[in-house]
Amino acid sequence: MPLPVSRVALALTALIAVAVLVLRWMAHWGATSEELAATLPGDELVPHPDLTTTRAVTINARAADVWPWIAQLGQGRGGFYSYDALENLVGCDIHSTDRIVPAWQSVPVGAQVRLAPEVAMTVAVAEPGHALVLRGGIPMGSVAAPFDSTWAFVLREEPDRTTRLVSRERYRYLRWWAGLIVAPTSVISFVMSRKMLRGIAERAEHCDGPRTTRQKGQPMS
Repeated sequence: MPLPVSRVALALTALIAVAVLVLRWMAHWGATSEELAATLPGDELVPHPDLTTTRAVTINARAADVWPWIAQLGQGRGGFYSYDALENLVGCDIHSTDRIVPAWQSVPVGAQVRLAPEVAMTVAVAEPGHALVLRGGIPMGSVAAPFDSTWAFVLREEPDRTTRLVSRERYRYLRWWAGLIVAPTSVISFVMSRKMLRGIAERAEHCDGPRTTRQKGQPMS
């Protein structure tokens, strides 16, 4: 016997409400209300975004001990401390390190930080010990990127000698169909970003002092 239309509508409404709540939780994972409302470095680069995520984690380490792990983010550098195997399934060639490499600590404004061998974002803000902001979009084959975006990593040291690491992504759609690509991948972004934030925290917390290693071919100082 078919369900009454009213029951079907109620079920669909409930399903949509749950989906909205889940998506909101994923977009705001770990962040406080103050962090969600705060203006972060790089926000001005993508005004009036169509999609924003703000995620955060508390790290039991000083900001100075967290920054080196952020500074060396990137493909061909320190990796992204996430699920390398999943990223490499799509050809990203990511190999996350558990060492601080001096050769990867320089991240000047204008430098390229690769997400994959053929995809890079540009360093828009670099404030050592405080903030790293990457900017750019991902081209769709021969088509220019359908969106502009920033990816910010901001450190705020707390009085109890812990550090809050806040990661924010802002997207402004440049094509009407950009949202059809960005919105669905936000679920994947959540999974990878949460692992990355935890990966940075684990490395910073378990690094006893300035544990470093040389890059292949790098001479000893």
